[in-house]
Amino acid sequence: MIIAEAGVNHNGNFDLAVKMIHEAKRAGADYVKFQTAVPELVISTFAPKAEYQKETTGSDESQLDMCRAIHLPLTDYVRLKAVCDEVGIGFVSTPFDLVSIDTLEPLDMDFYKVPSGEITNLPYLRKIAQKGRPVIMSTGMSNLDEIAAAIDVLERGGLGRNQITLLHCNTEYPTPMADVNLAAMHTIARRFGVKVGYSDHTRGIEVPIAAVAMGARVIEKHFTLDCSMEGPDHKASLEPQQLKAMVDAIRNVELAIGSPVKIATASETPNKVVARKSIVAARDIACGEILTEENITVKRPGNGISPMLWDEVLGSRAKRNFAYDELIEL
Repeated sequence: MIIAEAGVNHNGNFDLAVKMIHEAKRAGADYVKFQTAVPELVISTFAPKAEYQKETTGSDESQLDMCRAIHLPLTDYVRLKAVCDEVGIGFVSTPFDLVSIDTLEPLDMDFYKVPSGEITNLPYLRKIAQKGRPVIMSTGMSNLDEIAAAIDVLERGGLGRNQITLLHCNTEYPTPMADVNLAAMHTIARRFGVKVGYSDHTRGIEVPIAAVAMGARVIEKHFTLDCSMEGPDHKASLEPQQLKAMVDAIRNVELAIGSPVKIATASETPNKVVARKSIVAARDIACGEILTEENITVKRPGNGISPMLWDEVLGSRAKRNFAYDELIEL
């Protein structure tokens, strides 16, 4: 599952959000995801900006004022869901407060996406669990004990582990490569016995592709119409052509992973004759002559006696005359 994270990269502009839906569909993503919030219910007047937010939006305004400017009104999400249905791409939005959860519930999303910042929010997790929908939960900034506690809340609320997917994540924008730690995704899978994936905040597309090769079942990646736009997340996001390149690469990796069965594939089977070798005459051999290491050798093509039968061929008599390089027959 590839989730194209539009987030708040529409900058509070509904028309830009619609354009992002179309770009996510064009790129081949399965879902386009937004972020739903009542800023006053999420952020106190005393909450500072993250350092990356200061770098991308300045430090003059508060975190609350920044989020007021880039969030859509709650009534817009019904309209966005309708656009997604018309375009033919899955709609999902991450709620950041209890009111937003109730706002999104009538939209019949396939799952709730819990962001990293809410993994320690008990009232929030309880309300999410009460809805009974599958949950995809990012685990940025958390340790295994915190993840276990969050899963416990979801399970006590009625969700089964088969309804929970955990995304390994690092919440720095952009994430330094040295801090990605994709191997932790395997630790999460072993510890909790759930499906796992990866929510990416690195620049570029190679890390989510690697995550798929390592077993990620879900990939989430921020994208934007233009990385030079004003706003906190644009610089750590993909532009549309990069998003499509990532999706195409992931689909190729999915095909390449295949199955655990090791057999010759249909495409390579004809190459056996070309690339493998057979036992052939090293010189002209007369009928009845004993076959030895001096008069036989191994060469291509591979449509004769396999060199794995070398010991059985040695010491036998030539059944007929063989010319130099001719395939030996017994």
